[in-house]
Amino acid sequence: MLITFFGIIIFRVITLTQEDKKRKSEEKIEEIKEMGGITASCGKHKIYCLTIIGEIEGHNVLPEQSKTTKYEHVIPQLVSIEESNEIDGLLIILNTVGGDVEAGLAIAELISGMSKPTVTYVLGGGHSIGVPLAVAAKKSFIAPSATMTIHPVRMNGLVIGVPHMMNHFSRMQDRITDFVAKNSKLTKERFYELMMNTGELVTDVGSVLSGTQAVKEGLIDSLGSLSDVLNCLYDMIESENK
Repeated sequence: MLITFFGIIIFRVITLTQEDKKRKSEEKIEEIKEMGGITASCGKHKIYCLTIIGEIEGHNVLPEQSKTTKYEHVIPQLVSIEESNEIDGLLIILNTVGGDVEAGLAIAELISGMSKPTVTYVLGGGHSIGVPLAVAAKKSFIAPSATMTIHPVRMNGLVIGVPHMMNHFSRMQDRITDFVAKNSKLTKERFYELMMNTGELVTDVGSVLSGTQAVKEGLIDSLGSLSDVLNCLYDMIESENK
């Protein structure tokens, strides 16, 4: 009877452990589905991985078939990460076509103002308003195969053709230019040249930079792989904890 009793206890402990693992796995999957991020705790330090993908959704809801990153989800996440005692650093992975200018710039401002170690990694593309997001962290990386498109601010829908509207566009563009220049090694003058380039895009003005070109221009800090990005983030965390 004693052996049977202990056998039941061991079986129950194993069952509870398996159920706990399954529950945690389901919670992680749900976190990725709902928020586009996950807390990684199996490495040297506990980091939060946030993805900014597709089109950045602002005040207007985009069609259901579009891949989107909702700013009303990302902003509370960033505040929570900054305030958390458990998370040591933040990794932002970007593969975005751009989107709402004010929403994207708001997210970028929050990232740049965080005290915790932050690293961005551009995969695939970091286009349009994705450019300020890519340079917002303390350290930025880009994959060699990734690209970044720099172009002027534009607007869809009805636009009133008056000088006031052009002035509004100009001031909005200045906000983006100032932010990029402040958070990267690219000067305002060079950013404006790349933005107004007429010899590269077929139906638009602007420039497309490869990963190597983005680093050469001083827009992004380094080329790298995922392991390079993680090692950099770990080093930043360890330096801060000394």
